[in-house]
Amino acid sequence: MAAEKPRLRIGLIGTGFMGKTHVFGFATAQRVFDLPFEIELHTVADQSPELAARAARELGFARSSGDWRSLVADSEIDLIDITAPNALHKEMALAAIAAGKHVYCEKPLAPLAADAREMADAATAAGVTTQVGFNYLCNPMLALARELIAGGELGEIRSYRGVHAEDYMIDPEAPFTFRHDPAGGGALADLGSHALATAEYLLGPIERVMGDCVTAIASRPDGKGGRRAVDVDDVGRAFLRFANGASGNVEASWIATGRKMQHDFEVYGSKGALVFTQERFNELHFYSAADAAGRRGFRRIEAGPEHQPYGRFCVAPGHQLGFNDLKAIEIAYYLDAVAGRSAEPFGFHAGTRIQALVETIQRSAREGTWHRSPM
Repeated sequence: MAAEKPRLRIGLIGTGFMGKTHVFGFATAQRVFDLPFEIELHTVADQSPELAARAARELGFARSSGDWRSLVADSEIDLIDITAPNALHKEMALAAIAAGKHVYCEKPLAPLAADAREMADAATAAGVTTQVGFNYLCNPMLALARELIAGGELGEIRSYRGVHAEDYMIDPEAPFTFRHDPAGGGALADLGSHALATAEYLLGPIERVMGDCVTAIASRPDGKGGRRAVDVDDVGRAFLRFANGASGNVEASWIATGRKMQHDFEVYGSKGALVFTQERFNELHFYSAADAAGRRGFRRIEAGPEHQPYGRFCVAPGHQLGFNDLKAIEIAYYLDAVAGRSAEPFGFHAGTRIQALVETIQRSAREGTWHRSPM
């Protein structure tokens, strides 16, 4: 008879888009993977007791609270999952770490790199295991792209293009939100962090950056009959120089009309190239210069059971993973780290690195010069 697995009791703070995605991820991961724990959705917290109680009913939590601090103080809870607004991450995470709890936090880890570094150092000192939500990196097609690059099938990597563009801020009459507050970050922090994380996942460290940040919509309704000035970027761009000698660029925009989920990259080498789009994220397009003349072109590689962990979800190729499945993969990898089976896949120190890159690009944009990235 198999030994009973220990229970891991989850306390979730925030029940918006990402909060629900995390819950779906936990539910799927428990069915798809051989997790080291039995997951218990213990308590959920939101802005008010009423909102939290409704979320508990809808998402399957046993308890609810209108005060996130009660989750941190609860000795039964093992892991605090933070999907609250960006500016609140630091206080919540530090409190959870001080209570000896593991912490899973959506990106960006904190509005300032110094805050993120404080959080990462506190987690290390406390010996707790952390994760920052960069689930796009858990796509089997990105793992394949990195394998092709590392294996030399593209030859010497010469250039890179990356973009993360959506249009959820396109309406100038849409209200001012926490994302428009400097403490929230702007498009570069909100979306560009994904583009930067993907660039380094594929090509390794970025050494130098030259940034350009643009505020296209200067003010938004403040909800009180007036308007509030917007100081953060609607579009952020950067030229990049990688440690491996490649050059490239990334762009982040939340006013890209018509784009709902464009997280794309192109990699160009001396022997081949790769093209990927999140809008068709179960595909990777590969070009080989070794093909015979008259037979050259980008070939489509479809995700299938050979690209693990796809096979855990479906035995048939071409049937496709979904966005929530990527979150389930992220959770499975993270819980392996919590159990001591592996290192943190993308912990607080990795999240700090991305936030430091964002700040370096923002500083470069203000000063109009190239800047060396933090290493």
